[in-house]
Amino acid sequence: MSDTVLREPLAPAAAAEASEEKAVIGKVFRRLIWFCFALYIVAYLDRINIGYAALTMNKDLGLTATMFGFANTLFYTTYMLFEIPSNLLLVRFGARRWIARIMITWGLASAATMFVVGPNSLYFVRALVGLAEAGFVPGMLLYLSLWFPTAYRARVMSVFMTAMPVTMLIGSPLSGVILQMHGALGIAGWRWLFLIEAVPSILLGLVALRFLTDRPADAPWLTANERATLERSLARDAEAKPSAVPRTMLQELGSATVLLLCLAYFCLVNSLNTFATWSPQIIRDVLGGNAMPLAVGLVGAIPPIFTILGMVLFGANSDRTGDRLWHTIFLFALAALGWTIVVVSAIPDIRLAGLILVSVGAFTGMALFWAFCTPLLTLEQRPASIALISTAGILGSATSPTIVGFLRDLTHSFSSGLWYAVGLLVVGILTILIVSRTGPKHVSAY
Repeated sequence: MSDTVLREPLAPAAAAEASEEKAVIGKVFRRLIWFCFALYIVAYLDRINIGYAALTMNKDLGLTATMFGFANTLFYTTYMLFEIPSNLLLVRFGARRWIARIMITWGLASAATMFVVGPNSLYFVRALVGLAEAGFVPGMLLYLSLWFPTAYRARVMSVFMTAMPVTMLIGSPLSGVILQMHGALGIAGWRWLFLIEAVPSILLGLVALRFLTDRPADAPWLTANERATLERSLARDAEAKPSAVPRTMLQELGSATVLLLCLAYFCLVNSLNTFATWSPQIIRDVLGGNAMPLAVGLVGAIPPIFTILGMVLFGANSDRTGDRLWHTIFLFALAALGWTIVVVSAIPDIRLAGLILVSVGAFTGMALFWAFCTPLLTLEQRPASIALISTAGILGSATSPTIVGFLRDLTHSFSSGLWYAVGLLVVGILTILIVSRTGPKHVSAY
């Protein structure tokens, strides 16, 4: 639907229905989003804290950049392999039980990272963490799509995914402080880091068992009228889906639209992972190479501040205008510009500004990408399609640490790895443009 259609006057009955729908969506938002937001914070914290642990862990364990990158690759490899099975099991067992299972098991596995003694044990434990966490993000995306109609989804996804920069905002200085605990009770600071930051995942997993509701029809905290209103709104999405022709799962997963979306997401997530994994070490290089972990953590909290603001503003503007396509492309381009600045500039403040652009572009681009692509997927096969696209992103996460680490060891600089990220973002932009020309015709609207 176009922005013009959105602004046409509504009949009194339609206006009343729209007002009622908005009120119900607001109630669902207030009930679910803050908790889902908290879950994502602890999930992302346990995923990226190894980047800060590396400031001291790599030396203790004798890790090269290639070894460290390979450990991250193993995490994402097992995550990727179990992504689709996990999403299908979520549908079978329900979000409440399956998301709780994911959180408790990955929390235990993440805490076990404190016991590693060398490269091989690190490889094993990080692969175990990836296996345990597999399916969390696509599971949450699927879960939110069961509660929020398409017209509200950019704001919902943006707020939910704001958890990533919020995690970096909180986690960067927090990780720096925990690393300062080095030697407490005879335990290295990076070991404390994995233990302390794993505990919230386990606790929130237990809370999720009682708090989450699988779907609107099961929600005792909605009245019967509110449930009916919400289900009517979601039903309109089903009626407006891009393809009315029934497809099997394999037909959907093998369609040009899904495969192109996989490629675009692969390209974007390379930048997301490069930023999350290597930004502490890039920031240390920007600060001169000898900065203390706490200083790196405090500077690392700067880009997320801008990212949080960008995610809220871009998400709201995308919903207001009805545009998904050009918002998404602009954000991909912004991230590419940021990496280019980090590579070509020799001025520390300018390089930090480049990191800010990368953070805003990549993280906000991720939120808008999901708002862009979910309406293009048939409702029946959406769980598998979301999981496959997310798996493509995880493949990007699995390959980028090793590639960037290898290139850094080879060239003694991050520049070649960052040019690799820029090239992929350009490919991602071209891929999205192809989808907009060859896929369902309403890609720039709701």
